[in-house]
Amino acid sequence: MTASTASFAQTAGPWNGKQCAVVLTYDDALAVDLNHVVPALDSLKLRGTFYLIGSSPVVAARLPEWRRAAQRGHELGNHALMHPCDGSLPGRNFVTPDNDLSKYTISRAVNEVRATNALLTAIDGKTARTFAYPCGDRQIGGVYFYEQLKNDFVGARGVTAGLQPLAQVDLANINSYMINGQSGDYLINLVKQAQRSHTLLVFLFHGVGGGHGLNVELAAHRQLLRYLQAHEQDIWVAPMVEVAEKMKASKEGSGGSK
Repeated sequence: MTASTASFAQTAGPWNGKQCAVVLTYDDALAVDLNHVVPALDSLKLRGTFYLIGSSPVVAARLPEWRRAAQRGHELGNHALMHPCDGSLPGRNFVTPDNDLSKYTISRAVNEVRATNALLTAIDGKTARTFAYPCGDRQIGGVYFYEQLKNDFVGARGVTAGLQPLAQVDLANINSYMINGQSGDYLINLVKQAQRSHTLLVFLFHGVGGGHGLNVELAAHRQLLRYLQAHEQDIWVAPMVEVAEKMKASKEGSGGSK
């Protein structure tokens, strides 16, 4: 084995022996997730992570469909009970007083997240899953509330854009690229960058073909999925919980603590 081959093997190791890992995440428990996304993923035998808001009417109304999605290998991730965001930050006029994270106590935030975990376990029967910060907000009064939840999850997805090798990934704040209107070529170029750099790439979608103010067109989303499926020998596409479990094991094996 040459030095360059050894270096590649060491870098690629966390990604199931492939060049990179790509995680497809979809936020907010939208009807389009079940109408458009799950069928598209299933048709190409790809699996993603759906971060569900526990109080979402789409969860209550379509619970059997979410259960079937989980049975087909998709992750039902935790996006909190009420999707609280910090209303004290600029541009947060959409935050209601009832769901203002800045007015929460730490215990309320933690309890609501744990209640959502109980709901999700009732749906899918699973105990291992990941969390996604609503609006990417991680603190209440300067305190990182996830510190009390680390044992409840394998990892947590944030909203900071960036490709990262395993050593740089913080399992309490995993990077992601929020997608809003970009083309299929843009999405595929991100994947190609991850392949070249042997890094983790997490996509953060909301609307797919509509259903949310943050949206990606169906054609662009389909173009990305087809590229991933066509290059499955080089790209590990898996739900966040599986990738995070692999990263956690690799970090612990190498003495990393994050």
